[in-house]
Amino acid sequence: MSKVRTPFLSAANWGGQGLHPRGNFNAFMHAATQDKWLEAHGLEHWTEFYTPYGVELQKRFFGHFLKGEDTGWDRQPRAQLKICHADETFAVRGEDEWPLARTQWTKAFLDPAHMALGDAPPTTPATHSYDGFGEGATFLLPPWKREVELTGPMAAKLFVCSATEDADLFLVVRLFAPDLREVTFKGTIDPHTPLAQGWLRTSHRKLDPARSTPWQPWHTHDAVQKLTPGEIYELDVEIWPTCIVVPPGWHIGLTVRGKDYVWPGAETGGPTLNNFAKPLTGCGPFLHDDPEDRPEAVFGGRVMLHAGPRYPSHLLLPVVPPKG
Repeated sequence: MSKVRTPFLSAANWGGQGLHPRGNFNAFMHAATQDKWLEAHGLEHWTEFYTPYGVELQKRFFGHFLKGEDTGWDRQPRAQLKICHADETFAVRGEDEWPLARTQWTKAFLDPAHMALGDAPPTTPATHSYDGFGEGATFLLPPWKREVELTGPMAAKLFVCSATEDADLFLVVRLFAPDLREVTFKGTIDPHTPLAQGWLRTSHRKLDPARSTPWQPWHTHDAVQKLTPGEIYELDVEIWPTCIVVPPGWHIGLTVRGKDYVWPGAETGGPTLNNFAKPLTGCGPFLHDDPEDRPEAVFGGRVMLHAGPRYPSHLLLPVVPPKG
């Protein structure tokens, strides 16, 4: 990215988890050029990028840089975000940077005794274990009393031990209505995409301290550090950016599991596309189910999450106050 000096417009999709948006946001943040802009939208990629909203944006960008036209691009905000609401409506908003400077980074601590997320670590140690190939556990924030916007990257710090020498962590940030019905969204490909996801193979936990931030841990992937079974490890998990305005009375949840996310309605059969081998169950085609990559003897053991004063496992949320 330090070599990129060409003007660019990076179009990201909130629901593109598993492939595109990490590159979109990282390119905007780290490219050397000053002539760079970010756009982020929802729904299917072709809906927003190839229909009038996206085409008009592209024509103004290319008209300005390739044809010297007065398209108004010199007044274009650095980041144009389509802010997502729970009913999957969007409001376009301009911002000056990414992540947003006014973000109130908020820690939500895991409380395994009550399967909850709270504003402080539990006062006594607590654990929760699950099968390494299993559904895992979901921790819920209390319902918010007011409307809250979450826009930005997220991260989780977890204290974990495994019965084997490795474990794969699948993290899913989810939105629940007051009746605890999960609300999903149309993604780039999959029509039932959760708010955000993150993944970490625990043996790849090594961080680059120069590039890591509290809201985006940066893993080097240049060393395999096997676990000692039963020993507790501190892990930082990157969770890809999201955007949602959470209505009063609704919940945010964090699920830590041992396999790919599956939206609740998929038990009755998810939708299919004829160029994909499997039904769409929430992750599109981006699955982690290769038995050679995930042998049961290594990744199928029990995994235990630790919380409490010594082990403040938490989710970092990007709470964004109104502009002005």
